[in-house]
Amino acid sequence: MLVPRSESEQMMALARGEIRAFDALYRQYQQPVYANILKLVKDVAAAEDLLQEVFIALWEHRRAFDPRRPVGGWLFVVSHHKAASYLRKRLREAAALSAAPAPDDPAVEQGTTADTERFEQQWALVEAAVEHLPARQQRVFRLCRYEGKSAEEAAALVGISVASVKDYLKQATLFIRSEVRGRPGRSGRPFTNMGAAVSGLLLLFGGG
Repeated sequence: MLVPRSESEQMMALARGEIRAFDALYRQYQQPVYANILKLVKDVAAAEDLLQEVFIALWEHRRAFDPRRPVGGWLFVVSHHKAASYLRKRLREAAALSAAPAPDDPAVEQGTTADTERFEQQWALVEAAVEHLPARQQRVFRLCRYEGKSAEEAAALVGISVASVKDYLKQATLFIRSEVRGRPGRSGRPFTNMGAAVSGLLLLFGGG
């Protein structure tokens, strides 16, 4: 009988190229990642394609991960980045069909070194901000954003009301947005000079 591995052990195995570790992580995160993508693109076929792109990226970047860090945060950032890129591409295509000029958007391109660096920067920014959330807010954020739990599921797991879950998510989002904008949040340590990574996160968390 196989003893279940911790996520850190799965990530170390993934870095060695073990398909079993990849399969286990896929089974664990496939549904929440898919749900996050579908919420944005609202197209089942596109969401399924983007889901595969996210996990292909996970495999391609497997040797770069710090196994001590939760992979759910990385998947969350990459899935939103790819969904946003898909939507921008659709807008560009629509603009071309209507003969309207569309500005170039390098973020639409996939698989570049710039994309990889941006994913890593965004992941680090999210994790640093999430680590400074109060414990209960942090747990609610991770359950809903990283693990794809509904407000009802998170409320049952944490032992609070659905209204409280929604309020915690709102507060957490505002705090993270404040952090990545470079204004001092409760941690007192702003994140600055991160260029495209910060811009992407402001979009991801509803900022402008």
